[in-house]
Amino acid sequence: MTQLSVNVNKIALIRNSRGGNNPHLLQVAHDLIRFGADGITVHPRPDERHIRKADVYELKPALPVEFNVEGYPSEEFLKMIEEVRPAQATLVPDPPGALTSSEGWDTITHADFLKKVIARIKKAGVRTSIFIETDLEMIKAAPATGTDRIELYTGPYAEQYHHDREAAVAPYREAAKLAHSLGLGLNAGHDLDLHNLHWFNQQVPHLEEVSIGHALVCDALYLGLEETIHRYQACLGKVRNTP
Repeated sequence: MTQLSVNVNKIALIRNSRGGNNPHLLQVAHDLIRFGADGITVHPRPDERHIRKADVYELKPALPVEFNVEGYPSEEFLKMIEEVRPAQATLVPDPPGALTSSEGWDTITHADFLKKVIARIKKAGVRTSIFIETDLEMIKAAPATGTDRIELYTGPYAEQYHHDREAAVAPYREAAKLAHSLGLGLNAGHDLDLHNLHWFNQQVPHLEEVSIGHALVCDALYLGLEETIHRYQACLGKVRNTP
């Protein structure tokens, strides 16, 4: 079964917009888990506009599920990973001021850099994943970096889904097959939602984890967090537990 890791960046953004601690990030994370989330993802950025560095340190010892920390592997990020030791570190090639992650690593051009930082992260006992597009050459070069998994950037899939869902998913299906043949684990994320997630999960083999935040929080404004988590898990083929 594909695991659902909920990105709580948007929860932190709402909190930060007013000061204080409402909504309470740790409480929301615990509620998400209680409602059925399989993991929690955060993506702290240098300006701390949503997740703060302190949040990462607070969340790790308090979570009974997998904790995934995303970010550009700066020296500050790497030190935080070594100290916090989350279950997974997902490396993205974002420049410091990026609004969101919208492209994957060039695993050929940045091979030496990735090898170095991934070796350092794995020395701390943390599983690694690198954000990557469906370019098969980039995926072929990924194992040499030492990464455990890749996370497929699904922005293009989401954009094309409503026009031609088969054409939208086809590159991801091929990328997934290749990654699996190379011994890489497979994650995916970016703009997955209640409309396109079921088809993606159904069509892409070997999918281990999806990370979803923005769309999930938007849906929760109408549906509530508990119902939203249930619906996303249903998209992943999980039946809701009933009393």
